[in-house]
Amino acid sequence: MNASGRRHDQVSYAEAIQRARDLIPLLREQATACERERRLTGPVMQALHETGLLRFLQPKAWGGMELPFVAYFDIPEMLSRGDISTGWVVANLASHHRNLVWWPEQAQKDVWAANPDAGIASGIAYQQGRAHKLDGGMKVSGAWNFSSGTDHSEWSMLACTVREEDKPVDWIYALVPSSDYEIVDDWHVLGMCATGSKTVRCTDVFVPEHRVLSMHVARPGHAWPGLEVHRNPHYRIPTSALGGHTIGGCMVGNARNALDTCVALVKERSTSYTGARMRDFQTVQLRIARSAAQIDAAALLMRNDLLEAQALYEAGGTLDTEAKLRYKRNCALGGRLCVEAIDSLHEMAGANGIYDHFALQRMFRDARAAAGHFSFSVDAQLPPWALVALGGEFKSPTL
Repeated sequence: MNASGRRHDQVSYAEAIQRARDLIPLLREQATACERERRLTGPVMQALHETGLLRFLQPKAWGGMELPFVAYFDIPEMLSRGDISTGWVVANLASHHRNLVWWPEQAQKDVWAANPDAGIASGIAYQQGRAHKLDGGMKVSGAWNFSSGTDHSEWSMLACTVREEDKPVDWIYALVPSSDYEIVDDWHVLGMCATGSKTVRCTDVFVPEHRVLSMHVARPGHAWPGLEVHRNPHYRIPTSALGGHTIGGCMVGNARNALDTCVALVKERSTSYTGARMRDFQTVQLRIARSAAQIDAAALLMRNDLLEAQALYEAGGTLDTEAKLRYKRNCALGGRLCVEAIDSLHEMAGANGIYDHFALQRMFRDARAAAGHFSFSVDAQLPPWALVALGGEFKSPTL
């Protein structure tokens, strides 16, 4: 068991943020090795387990921190100031500790009773998995790409469409142990290399009923069985609307890292050809200031969504369709702002920015790779909100 199964239920929000901040030097030092290995290194994983940061959303009843929902953004953002791939893996694995709360209590025992530090990865595209009902459970098959952190996981939540006579009747997550699926080593990519977001696949795996969770939230009477046990209203906040915000924190943290790197560069050097001090160029000042403002705007946009949803559910409310789509819109735009900021900083770096040893080059590639996530597609995420705002109707069985 990692970190000797220690409990972290007495760790406050402030202490957790400080633990994440304290890891930044280690993460920056290990970033090149993580990228080379296409997974997080041993020292990084050891530090994450020792600090308990992989369990910052896990219920206190199981020894987790159960931090306020806004930490969904804040912890990955802070870690990503050291290395976005580390922040991304933590965002994914920690969010799945949170999601496991929705499952029946027996499923939680299957995972956490044996190892409360267990890693839980995912495959979130319903069309990539198929399932059909059997007595006592489901038979599941499929291949799910982009399974971040899967090398560090003992379980995975695999999304499937359930069909009857070729008609979709349900959309589920199947909780599957790593012994029942194969990891395909296909993660050879431009950036975000250390997330190890490989494909996982399985064929005709039986999943008992208590490890199957319907995500058909549009169905009348839908409820999360695990919330009968875990009553914290923050666990009721739907990640269908806000799931992108945790990796949005990673985008912001990476952009802050890029800004810090460029500020340090500008302070210490003059131009190679004229000998003039870079900080005296108004164009440099403009790029630094504009990028900083874009990063702050992205952080405020996404973080405010979490605070708004957190307050709403604490008051017993729920999100309507417009609010859910507005949050998805904001996340996509926030991601775009971070990419634009890093693009400008990388361009300002000039020829220095093309060297492999220059950390900003990796941050640039990572930002572009991360921006490929569906949550950050402005083409996909902005129009649905506009449709509803203009009086149209938007339907989704899983929103």
